[in-house]
Amino acid sequence: MKYISTKTYPNLGPVAYRQWRADSHCNLIHGYALSFHFEFECDTLDARNWCVDFGGLRDLKGKLEEWFDHTLLVAEDDPQKTTLIALHEAKLAKVVMLDKTGCEGVADWLYQYINEIYIPGWGDYEAARVWCYKVEVRETPNNMAARVGHRNDKSID
Repeated sequence: MKYISTKTYPNLGPVAYRQWRADSHCNLIHGYALSFHFEFECDTLDARNWCVDFGGLRDLKGKLEEWFDHTLLVAEDDPQKTTLIALHEAKLAKVVMLDKTGCEGVADWLYQYINEIYIPGWGDYEAARVWCYKVEVRETPNNMAARVGHRNDKSID
């Protein structure tokens, strides 16, 4: 038997970023109020008969606000990285560095964070019991990307 719990944080932000490799206007800095959706699974419920304690996810919302509210996301390989970081140093922008920007990059980064750092922070029992198998990041009602993984992978790539 498998249990699934979901948590959604709608319209968090604004956050700005660019897809510097795009051949369109997406290579310019632009922004969104991102929405995040997490899907957790487990085979056994905890002592309260819960898969995930929703109230216990408050600090996750805090991290999302820290990273994606009034921030400028910059890709590690952006050729203008130095210029964009200078905005942070001049106190004109709050810059957050990511391997990749865009919904796919953010979803992958959050997937790894949730499964490698966040859930293990709950303790060994919870880390062995619960897995986040899906992270969705939505720019608009029409544009969404997700990172999906499998508990049996035993490694996050």
